[in-house]
Amino acid sequence: MKAALRLLAAVVLTAACAPARAELDTMAQRMRACETCHGDRGRATPDGYFPRIAGKPAGYLYAQLLHFRSGRRQHAQMAYLLDRQTPAYLMRMATYFATLDLPYPAPPVPQASPAVLARGAALVRDGDPGRRLPACTDCHGAALTGLQPAVPGLLGLPQDYLAAQLGAWRSGTRKAREPDCMATIARQLDAGDIEAISAWLAAQPLPRDAHAPAGEVHGTLHCGSLEPTR
Repeated sequence: MKAALRLLAAVVLTAACAPARAELDTMAQRMRACETCHGDRGRATPDGYFPRIAGKPAGYLYAQLLHFRSGRRQHAQMAYLLDRQTPAYLMRMATYFATLDLPYPAPPVPQASPAVLARGAALVRDGDPGRRLPACTDCHGAALTGLQPAVPGLLGLPQDYLAAQLGAWRSGTRKAREPDCMATIARQLDAGDIEAISAWLAAQPLPRDAHAPAGEVHGTLHCGSLEPTR
């Protein structure tokens, strides 16, 4: 009899605790591991190296997860974390962060000189036709908040991160699907261009609506990253 009561109590206790366990097994709980580097719910601070991932287009985030797993983007910890994840689960991760609608912090006070910032503004908005260098706004949108479904915004990111990514594309340590238009663009930039672009972008406030709208890319380069992800 006592054994039966103990068994019944165990069954009741298990049933009572099951909802609590189920509530903990959510994407929000699972993605806490990402917050170690990317900040609270993916809201990296402007002065940190790791980028904000909250609110980025799901298609872009999914492509980057695939790139880290395949080695197109090189980061040992990211590759290790993603190695055993299925494409379906990577899309779940991307969708989770893409749907987080969180405010951005104010940008830091720019440390670059007015001349450097002016150079950055010109390259971002107008490019350099003499070098056949397109403007950043051609692909990343007039407001630089990206375009759905796969073009990321460039605002709200730390200068160090922006400069590092442009440098990685220029050196070939970061790659995207061929034809890799960002690599083509970055190879035309010198160190001064990269400093100016990253300094100006990092210093810009975001518009009130920082969501990436649906729209068409107006760049003249053919980009493999804009094709359906496979």
